[in-house]
Amino acid sequence: MSRRKFCFALSLVAVAIFLALVPTQAQDTKPAASPKRIAIRAGHLIDGKSDKPLDNVLILIENDTIVSLTPGGSTPSGVETLDLSQSTVLPGLIDIHTHVLLNGDITAEDYDQQLLKDSIPYRAILAARNARIALDHGFTAIRDLETEGAMYADVDVKKAINNGEVPGPRMQVATRALTPTGMYGPLGYSWEITIPQGVQYADGVDGVRKAVREQIMYGADWIKYYSDRRYHFESDGVLHSMVNFTDEEAKAIVDEAHRLGHKVAAHAIGSDGIAAALRAGVDTIEHGDGLTEPLMDEMIKKGTVWVPTVLVGAYVAPGRGGNWLKMVELEKVAFQKAHKKGVKIALGTDVGGSDWRDINQAREFQYYADYGMTPMEAIRTGTINAAEVLGWSDKLGTIEPGKWADLVAVSGDPLKDIKELQNVKFVMKAGVVYKNQK
Repeated sequence: MSRRKFCFALSLVAVAIFLALVPTQAQDTKPAASPKRIAIRAGHLIDGKSDKPLDNVLILIENDTIVSLTPGGSTPSGVETLDLSQSTVLPGLIDIHTHVLLNGDITAEDYDQQLLKDSIPYRAILAARNARIALDHGFTAIRDLETEGAMYADVDVKKAINNGEVPGPRMQVATRALTPTGMYGPLGYSWEITIPQGVQYADGVDGVRKAVREQIMYGADWIKYYSDRRYHFESDGVLHSMVNFTDEEAKAIVDEAHRLGHKVAAHAIGSDGIAAALRAGVDTIEHGDGLTEPLMDEMIKKGTVWVPTVLVGAYVAPGRGGNWLKMVELEKVAFQKAHKKGVKIALGTDVGGSDWRDINQAREFQYYADYGMTPMEAIRTGTINAAEVLGWSDKLGTIEPGKWADLVAVSGDPLKDIKELQNVKFVMKAGVVYKNQK
């Protein structure tokens, strides 16, 4: 054989060996896994958008998504069925004002002890526990509005949940919150020692812009700032407050967050703090005890959402005394007026200010019903309205095809007794069952 033919033959052998050893694309491709399908037989369904519940509905789920709702439908062959025919099924509940890294905040001593005596890693462990409590209560999504001195640990808790390391709700987080220097605790300690601060201090237009950028860099979904403090009544009978930031600073916070594609929540309790936050253009007013009718009209005009957090005010007022008891009654009147006017209200509890183990977050629904909402209206504050605030309306807040499979169920009828929501028996998040009490 000539040298040329020998080299050609050797090349053919090499190619054959290579083809035998290296799998082709077809050989390397594994068959796609079949989607996980599960059906739920709902005896009654409050879908979050209809005015009345539907009866005997079959909900078909593939992986983490709802694919169909069929009144009276039959389960497809080979699909597992969860029987909730004796229950009322609702969208997963949403709480848009929580603090997973806080465990009770009635007094300054309660607060300072957690910041000064508990390490951030220990508080993060408790936060994971609190997230599990929220999920167990039926809250499949939360907005956590600052870590109260635990830096960016809320980002870590969110990451652990998203990675499946610990069970918990979907989270949007606000990290550290903002005030000007010296306007948030712990306060009153010797200047000779440096102690943890509950917020991030920021001053001046450039300073607050930098703080917003820093928080977003480290994982903040929302920016939160404290618009006011020192709540007091004056001769006009209105709840007033001392405003923290200058208008220029507050507007810089909001403008910078919006420029970077993020929303802003303002802690604003007194009428002065609320007015300042509205001038700045915030997206949500948190607490809002001192809302006046002109401020309500301004919120409607601007499309600003109110998150009343009635639960925490009623919880801490007896222990704090002073104006707090009167503030609870004032907020009740404000709520009734705001609801009648058409202010958009979304459910937030400020749990963390109350100990997570002491009271069920769903108690907030009962307050709203007691203050004049119909049970259906109250339910919508913690489902479709809250989902809209989070920017997740396309995935959360209602039960319909294309939405995430986040569902809860109760034994009774929450439209007849809203307290049923405080005893959730079934919880599904992303198509996974976390609780199923027969």
